[in-house]
Amino acid sequence: MATPNHVQISIPLPHADQNENKETDYSQRAQWLRAAVLGANDGLVSIASLMMGVGAFKEDAKAMIITGFAGMFAGACSMAIGEFVSVYSQLDIEIAQMKRDKRNNGLTSDENEEKEKLPNPFQAAMASALAFSLGAIMPLLAAAFISDYKVRVGVVVAVTTLALVAFGGVGAVLGRTKVVRSCGRVLVGGWMAMAITFGLTKLLGSSDFGI
Repeated sequence: MATPNHVQISIPLPHADQNENKETDYSQRAQWLRAAVLGANDGLVSIASLMMGVGAFKEDAKAMIITGFAGMFAGACSMAIGEFVSVYSQLDIEIAQMKRDKRNNGLTSDENEEKEKLPNPFQAAMASALAFSLGAIMPLLAAAFISDYKVRVGVVVAVTTLALVAFGGVGAVLGRTKVVRSCGRVLVGGWMAMAITFGLTKLLGSSDFGI
């Protein structure tokens, strides 16, 4: 009895590498987004705490808002410069390593692809400054149109609280951690920063330093 011929056909999977690249790209994008969330959270907590500190010493809305804007400009510039220097140092290291690999191992690859993989200091600086500013503008907008001191402080705390919960949730999703725990840590940390700044500034303002 004749046995049927079994023909083995190998089917190529052209999308395997593409899927892997997509996962890698997603991971890189997630890292950038997580860094942006952390930068926005930094701007939010820093400026909200600064405004609370000024509010503890002076109830004037103009002084509180001007100080907040000054802090936002200074913080955004500081974040941009720090990120630029840091990423530029990383760029120099990676370029030097690529040159050593080519010289020692004789590796040849597409230079355009290699350049695309290298970090961009200007992009990192702009992203860092923008993220900080987006977080900082929230308490500033919340206080800009409220003249009553107690209401203004309460609104700043409320808006900052909601933003902290949102940032904590987004950071948890990007970092694949527990949302409730992440939100709790971010929220308690933000509250502590505002409370400590308010309390210490209040104590400093009530002390007699001959000013």
